[in-house]
Amino acid sequence: MIDKTIASLQQAVAGIQDGATIMIGGFGNAGMPSALIDALIDQGARELTIVNNNAGNGETGLAALLKARRVRKIICSFPRQADSQVFDALYRAGELELELTPQGNLAERIRAAGAGIGGFFSPTGYGTMLADGRETREIDGRHYVLESPIHADFALIKAHRGDRWGNLVYRKTARNFGPIMAMAAKCAVAQVDQIVELGQLDPEHIVTPGIFVQRVVQVAKEGNR
Repeated sequence: MIDKTIASLQQAVAGIQDGATIMIGGFGNAGMPSALIDALIDQGARELTIVNNNAGNGETGLAALLKARRVRKIICSFPRQADSQVFDALYRAGELELELTPQGNLAERIRAAGAGIGGFFSPTGYGTMLADGRETREIDGRHYVLESPIHADFALIKAHRGDRWGNLVYRKTARNFGPIMAMAAKCAVAQVDQIVELGQLDPEHIVTPGIFVQRVVQVAKEGNR
């Protein structure tokens, strides 16, 4: 019998090793798997490479992981905002490496990894510092930069509902990067508001099929996020 449900958050993040590359879903707080991040902090893995849309808000969630000095490098599209003081301090002190990637390129690099694509050419970033040292090409009179896929050891994502096979549905914009991150990681761990019986999820509403998910853990709902 296939049963991917995990009894505890501690078991959900078990096996994440030092130096792992971890994708973390979320657009700001929307869709961020806060409980899994807290469990990762308690778990103790260090020297992590984190792939996320931003670099944390305030001092909770991803920012708390940074503050705990567990992250060596972050790949993101939007590291600076009014309450990104943790990232800002670490980066200015030279304690955190940043790979800045435009948001569309970030999403496509993750999707490319899940789709088995070896790379793609994008016009975004051409002629800027982001293209320094990168292969460029002119195609039909337009200039492009070669982008590489981003693969991960683990993906920590949040969904609204899931079943024991790992099928997931999301709530509105909390969906964001979750589906493509699940495809791009060796082990996708989903934090869900509710685990339901097989057959209760409308097949037409399932966004992430269970084939891309290895672990599902239920966590008490966090407001409407």
